[in-house]
Amino acid sequence: MSSERGSAAGARGDAAGPEPQVLVVGAGPTGLTLAGELLRHGVRVRVVDQARGPSDAPRALSLWPRALDILDDLGAGAAIRAAGRRIETFGYFSEGRRVATFHFPPALASTILPQPRIEHALTESLHALGGRVERGVRLVRMTGHQATGLGEDRLGGPVVAELEHDDGTVEQVRPAFVVGADGASSTVRAQMGVHFSGDTYEMAFALVDAHVEGVLSSTEIRYYQTSSGTLVIVPAPDGVFRFLSVVPSGVAEAAADVAAMQAVLDERGPAGVRIVEPVWQSVFRVHTRRATHFRRGRVFLAGDAAHVHSPAGGQGMNSGLQDAHNLGWRLAAVLGRRAPEDILYDYEPERSETARRVVRDTNLHTRAWVVRGRTRRAARDLALSALDRSGMMERWYVPVLAGRRLLYPPPRPTQSPSTRCAVGGGVGAGGGIGPGAGVGGAGIGPGSATASRRSPSRLTWSSWLSWPAWLPGGSAPVIGPGAVFPRQALTAFDGAERIADPTAWILAVIPPTDPAQGGPWFARLARLVEGRAQVRVVIMDPDASPPDALGEDAAEQADHAEHRCCRNPASYYLIRPDGHVAAHGHAEDLARLEAELHHQTLRTVVEWTEGGTLELTPRHATEGSEDV
Repeated sequence: MSSERGSAAGARGDAAGPEPQVLVVGAGPTGLTLAGELLRHGVRVRVVDQARGPSDAPRALSLWPRALDILDDLGAGAAIRAAGRRIETFGYFSEGRRVATFHFPPALASTILPQPRIEHALTESLHALGGRVERGVRLVRMTGHQATGLGEDRLGGPVVAELEHDDGTVEQVRPAFVVGADGASSTVRAQMGVHFSGDTYEMAFALVDAHVEGVLSSTEIRYYQTSSGTLVIVPAPDGVFRFLSVVPSGVAEAAADVAAMQAVLDERGPAGVRIVEPVWQSVFRVHTRRATHFRRGRVFLAGDAAHVHSPAGGQGMNSGLQDAHNLGWRLAAVLGRRAPEDILYDYEPERSETARRVVRDTNLHTRAWVVRGRTRRAARDLALSALDRSGMMERWYVPVLAGRRLLYPPPRPTQSPSTRCAVGGGVGAGGGIGPGAGVGGAGIGPGSATASRRSPSRLTWSSWLSWPAWLPGGSAPVIGPGAVFPRQALTAFDGAERIADPTAWILAVIPPTDPAQGGPWFARLARLVEGRAQVRVVIMDPDASPPDALGEDAAEQADHAEHRCCRNPASYYLIRPDGHVAAHGHAEDLARLEAELHHQTLRTVVEWTEGGTLELTPRHATEGSEDV
């Protein structure tokens, strides 16, 4: 067995230490991100991978802003941005003629970096957090009723996982949870008895990464579409370009080599470009598949183990990172007795629905690449040109690609307000957005000590038309339940404290306009959050302008924000540790807020024991997390 080791930390991944609370199977981007997120939350995690060393295959390349947010939290984002190539435009050509150009402002642009370098940055982050990867260790089997499909509505008993090392040694571990992040051929998924449903494209794809002679854009992904097919050219760091095409008709898959790609380039691409130094090549089939379940009992699936799809749009690795981010805080909250086990049940519906949308959108994009017939190609080109001239793509779909429209449909009516939202200029912080204290002795309000020590900052979000519900991304003219709350508002005003405490929930409040109403309303809020130390209350000012401290990218993000904040006085947003809105409501909805706090968090009750000692006890109606 080999390992990639960080600082000594027996309780954080050392096989000789205590049993891991979470066993992560697979050390690709998804598994590394999940492990880092768990370590950030103080969870004992063990990461195993059957490969003896990291992969050198640059399968995935693209990271979109929402995924980079996640990597920033782990401390890997800056290194990835510095090493990567930022994409400024997508260019579409038809029979050599440019028909459309779609622009990406810096805050919505993707970063191109080969997967091995992303994994290296994540591994360095894991080491800094005290973790390691155990190489040459494979999962042989799992036992326990939860691993065979029973107990879907409850967690059930512990999993027993049997691990085999490359020297033949076999051991058993008993983690509280197991996560399969072990790719499309997942052993964990097979052990769970979960089906991987979907289809395989009838055509094969050829891929070549290479240095070139000739001139190609270093900031634009280009799609060269002809009657014989499409050639995609993606600029990568260090002067490397990726060439991707359907294997041409009449060419055997085994013959789809560099020479064949050069022939495709000569036929469809720009003149005068020669492939001179290939660094990687592959021929592959594209699958669109989704696991029928993302969880069974205490065993979860994430990343390619849960879903695979076309590389169109560069969403694959990003979806896996979002799976890890969504699952990590839930596992940590239940293990830390800060939340009931019920929150684990929401992982599957949220991420499975997101995977369904990504599979749908990437399938549409891929079908556009291979459209046949002169009339259909002309209609495609006309649609692309219309999207370019109207600006609709930049206004509406670019934020979808960037992950800024990621939305989890709320399953409970208590997550939504009982009355309509007033929509206006934006969201920000008046007197500073931060933990509040003050009104009427309730411990919450704009007169807080924290607010007074912060300089006034303001953030405004511009208004947009609603994105039609039947198009990718859905319809969300107002920030509502399930949406990503504008990250800049959280990190700029509550940033250092929030990143340092990844367990924190944010209760962002727009105060009442009537001072007479403010005191009683804030007092009731204080009673609701009492005993929930993980809930941090911040005060928002809906009439705000961008703070200079956010910089150009943040100002552009504000200018391109696709959502608007509710402006109702005496309203609130309950924001989860992963930045998604858990609940939103107005003045008359505090009973709904109470229901959501009860559903998603545990209250710590101070009790005196018979021996006269103080005891802090997490309480919930079901006491569901007591036995984890």
